[in-house]
Amino acid sequence: MAIDTKSPAAAPGGRTTLSPRDRLVLFVLCAAQFMVALDFSVLNVALPVLGPDLGMSPSALQWAVTAFALPSGGFLLLFGRVGDLYGRRRLFLAGLALFGVASVLATFAWDPASFLAGRALQGLGAAAIVPTGMSLLTTTFPEGPARDRALGVSGTVLSLGFTFGMVAGGVMTDALGWRSTMGLLAVFALLVLPLAPGLLPESRTPERPRLDVPGAITVTGGLLAVIYALSTAAERGFGGADVIGTLVVGLALLVAFVRVESRAKEPLVSLPMLRRRTVAWGNLGGLVTFSMMSTVVFVLTLYLQETLRLSAFETGLVFGTQGVLSAVAGTYAPRVIGRFGARRTLVASLVGQGVLTAALLGIGEAGWSVWLAVAAVSLASMCHLGAIISYGLTVTSGVPDHEQGLATGLVTSTQQVGITVGIPLLGVLATTSGDLLAGVHLVLALDTAIVLAAALLVAVGLRVGRGASGAVEAQPLGSR
Repeated sequence: MAIDTKSPAAAPGGRTTLSPRDRLVLFVLCAAQFMVALDFSVLNVALPVLGPDLGMSPSALQWAVTAFALPSGGFLLLFGRVGDLYGRRRLFLAGLALFGVASVLATFAWDPASFLAGRALQGLGAAAIVPTGMSLLTTTFPEGPARDRALGVSGTVLSLGFTFGMVAGGVMTDALGWRSTMGLLAVFALLVLPLAPGLLPESRTPERPRLDVPGAITVTGGLLAVIYALSTAAERGFGGADVIGTLVVGLALLVAFVRVESRAKEPLVSLPMLRRRTVAWGNLGGLVTFSMMSTVVFVLTLYLQETLRLSAFETGLVFGTQGVLSAVAGTYAPRVIGRFGARRTLVASLVGQGVLTAALLGIGEAGWSVWLAVAAVSLASMCHLGAIISYGLTVTSGVPDHEQGLATGLVTSTQQVGITVGIPLLGVLATTSGDLLAGVHLVLALDTAIVLAAALLVAVGLRVGRGASGAVEAQPLGSR
């Protein structure tokens, strides 16, 4: 059966505006998402200062990022399902509290072990906040204009949080020291936590099935192993025995997870859901847009600082422009989706991201290249944000409320894995090349090819073409 994301707008009594309470709920959920997005980037420019202060060697600094990425990506799917079963608001509040306490620990860390423990606990809190926050959003706002608008705001806030973190990290580190970046996260958690209990409704499945423990162990272990291997490869390359071994173990566990789920009476993940066209192809689009855009940001950061000799603060301003235009895109994306449908918007956004990434191939050593970089990456980010919002709508539309935590867990897992895999798979080509500029051009060319190929696959998989409506369908793969 096809489900049209546009139809609720025309339905009698369909919600086309947000009430004051809706706006407060959206504010709380988006503030939490902003906080987590901020954590992804605010520490990056502080690492060179943090290392000597805590006595961490340059090679150990990658763990400041990896310690957060491992639990935040590895436990997303599990926590999304736990929220479905035992209460999404309850888990969301627990995640907020844990994130706040962990941020305080990281702020006042006295040695590498205490700092990395704080980062790991932040990641665990984020793994509870992100899927439950997204499922609370999709169950609070019904399909149609209200949900389109809410997801548009959420996607914009996510992009702004990442961008703001890059700018704020440099400013705060120079003015107040690296600890202020972690203190900012603690302040955010303490501001959001008191507001959430009175505004957010509790939400869970009406039944109380057993938690699929074998499925939880295999999928969490598999994701942890894969993310660890890819994060380590970003620093040391894929040649190490530990990287290869961990990657093989992770993939084996994920294969075992599929076999476990096919036989489980009450599976953690419904395999029929994974076979839905919207879930399979929508998540492919999300994986590609996140992984390839994070790669663009990574190699451009290297290019701006190493080739054009911009300071960290000036580089942050370049990406600040990107954030402003992303906010504009977030305002208009729901209207575009309402007019053309989520599937068409997803494909068009991927095409736009690919074409504008190709435009970056014109950058060189001349000073004017910075303006090309600003224009192309900012416009590409607008398309990227359109892809984020439309892929989230594509995956979650038509999914019953009792499975929204699972669907949004898949969306956020795709997001986290996408952010994690892009840089080690492509970004290292820029750093290992003898000529940085040539390496950057190679990465951008491969990035372009992957995004455009994904756009074609998603268009075919979702049957977007002449005569196709923009509706989101819930048919399984292979159905006609």
